[in-house]
Amino acid sequence: MMSRAQSLGRIIASLGLLSLLFAIPAMAQESESPADTTTGWVFRWLNFAIVLALIVYFFRWLGPYFRKHSEEISSKIAEGARAREAAEQQRRGVQAKMAGIQTEVSAMREAAKRGALAEAERLKALARTEAEAIERAAQAEIAAAERAARIELKLLAARIAVERAESVLRQELTPQDEAALFKGFVAELEGSPN
Repeated sequence: MMSRAQSLGRIIASLGLLSLLFAIPAMAQESESPADTTTGWVFRWLNFAIVLALIVYFFRWLGPYFRKHSEEISSKIAEGARAREAAEQQRRGVQAKMAGIQTEVSAMREAAKRGALAEAERLKALARTEAEAIERAAQAEIAAAERAARIELKLLAARIAVERAESVLRQELTPQDEAALFKGFVAELEGSPN
């Protein structure tokens, strides 16, 4: 199948050959100086009319091709302009987002700082609360240990006092004193209402 360019080339070659065929009779008469004869003038005008008609026919025949080609070019230019406008809008959108990213990053950093400070304060408060609880528990343990030590100390002191008193009594108490104490104790028991 022939392309449009090959077909156009054949038409131009045919036109050139046809104009050459029409020019041959005029060239044959050159020996008589055709510019001066009427036949020469007629052939010139006839040749001019034929060439003009062929040129007009040629342009009319190729007009739709050129119009179609022109419309294709125009549509591609319009499509390119639309694509360029869409790309420009995308670029503006991206630039707006890029401008907004800096503020978003700053806001995120500030939020992270506030969150970190709040978390640090919370941890400090929690540590303080736990330290106070540990201190109270330690104070309670110390108080309990102190009470236990006092009780143990009192028991030890009482035992030592009893042992000492016992040893003093053993040294100073004679069997007669012991019998008198025992009788006095029994008498006290008998005199009591129970």
